[in-house]
Amino acid sequence: MAKGKSMLIGFLIGGTVSAAATLVVAPSSGKELRIRAKEQGIELKDMMSKLKFDTTRLKQQISDTSKEGVALIKSLTHEIKESVEEWKTAVEPHQENIQEYLLQIESSLKELEEKVQQKKEA
Repeated sequence: MAKGKSMLIGFLIGGTVSAAATLVVAPSSGKELRIRAKEQGIELKDMMSKLKFDTTRLKQQISDTSKEGVALIKSLTHEIKESVEEWKTAVEPHQENIQEYLLQIESSLKELEEKVQQKKEA
């Protein structure tokens, strides 16, 4: 927010200095000078109004985007938790079978190692 204020102050100071410089060096009559000063003042006022509107709109868009992001993350987190729970539910009944198969494989490997060891000794 400090950068935005600095930028706004910079615009104001720059606009004021340029308007004053234009008034001082302009070779024109007082009436023409007043008309141009008035026009530049109106332009500066319009520019500041537009800048304020754009800043407000940008702030609202950032706020909306961050709210949408939070909602999306919450939804995604919830969906991931549900998927993990479904996976656990699907795998749980098969865990005992998997453990039995692993024990059988382990047993078969031990038997195979013993046979290989016996053949090496013979």
